[in-house]
Amino acid sequence: MNWWDETKLGNIQLAFTPARHFSGRGLTNRNSTLWGSWVITGKEDTLFFSGDSGYGDHFKAIGDKYGPFDFAMMECGQYNEKWAQIHMMPEETAQAGVDVKAKTIMPIHWGSFTLALHDWTDPVARVTKAAKPLNIEVLIPKIGESIWMEDLKVSNGDWWKELI
Repeated sequence: MNWWDETKLGNIQLAFTPARHFSGRGLTNRNSTLWGSWVITGKEDTLFFSGDSGYGDHFKAIGDKYGPFDFAMMECGQYNEKWAQIHMMPEETAQAGVDVKAKTIMPIHWGSFTLALHDWTDPVARVTKAAKPLNIEVLIPKIGESIWMEDLKVSNGDWWKELI
């Protein structure tokens, strides 16, 4: 699919939307395919999955075309100022959630293996702090926990602090 292409899978509408990251997993195919994000529209809910992406105006374009979103899974972790084109800083993650017009965001990519030099909890601490003045809700489920759309407003507190 190309960016902005749409397709249907049963009752689910999918749209392949922009993200800013390099692509390719082999030795000779770097940047040979598009890196993207996804809009997932069901019967009742609209979701956004950012994939890995640097911050940019593509988030506002996605929000203008497909928003508002009930829930957005937003890349937040494994960042470095030198990687700004391909990974967002936590404050940008919160702003990108506003740009796509999400009611609730869930930071993703932070509890995985380490690529960057920041502390394990730095992404969730910073995105939570940045989201407050922007009036956007942040959901941070425990690792491995199931979530349901009707329970998105339930808070687990700062559970990650118990692990450090």
